[in-house]
Amino acid sequence: MRLAKYLAAAGVASRRKCEQIIRAGRVQVNGIIATLPQAEATPADRVLLDGVEIKQRTGRYYLLLNKPPGYLSTVTDTHNRPTVMDLVKDIPARLYPVGRLDADTAGLLLLTNDGALAFRLAHPRYQVEKVYRVWVKGIPGPVALKQLAAGVESEGELLSLKRLKLKRSQGRGEAVLEITLAEGKKREIRRMCAAVGHPVLKLHRIRYAFLTARGLPEGAYRHLKAEEVERLYRLVGLSIEPFAFFNNA
Repeated sequence: MRLAKYLAAAGVASRRKCEQIIRAGRVQVNGIIATLPQAEATPADRVLLDGVEIKQRTGRYYLLLNKPPGYLSTVTDTHNRPTVMDLVKDIPARLYPVGRLDADTAGLLLLTNDGALAFRLAHPRYQVEKVYRVWVKGIPGPVALKQLAAGVESEGELLSLKRLKLKRSQGRGEAVLEITLAEGKKREIRRMCAAVGHPVLKLHRIRYAFLTARGLPEGAYRHLKAEEVERLYRLVGLSIEPFAFFNNA
């Protein structure tokens, strides 16, 4: 693992800040000052920051990833296609996506090794809201918008949304919608929009519960703050647990 990633995974600071710390000559690996962030470090190495030993932490991880299109929301893929796990390789724990985003859908995805929280967040009973920005072909008129708001049937399944807004017309034969779901069925938004004659051109999840992508570039992730994890716990009716094993880098 690269030294900057090693420090970030241990909770020292963000990866970029860790790179600055290393370049400043504050880090030693096995007694030798390291000034290159790309230097390698493993749990077997003795890593010191300002003379204090840094050890990898184990426990629970809660990541918010801004997924780019082209990545599968799975842990592995038998065809060796890119998965979201390729974007969090520096985390020293086995993580799982909370729910899924289609490979061609971008936006916010939670990853964690907290099974109880992940189960409830993904379960339709708890009605966790996800907000999407949707680019569609054509300009939906009142009839199509009313159909979407009321719910449509696709492949023998009733599909429904929680809220719908027509954000703007692009003026070139497409429009932008904002759709809120409280439960997710397979390719639900794409199927609904296609059913009313306005196929999806681009789809981006912009909010998960109260979490947004503000300050989080596409392809990057951040660790949730302790108060954000506690708020997610309350959202799905779980009791707040002590965060003695909470990892926040």
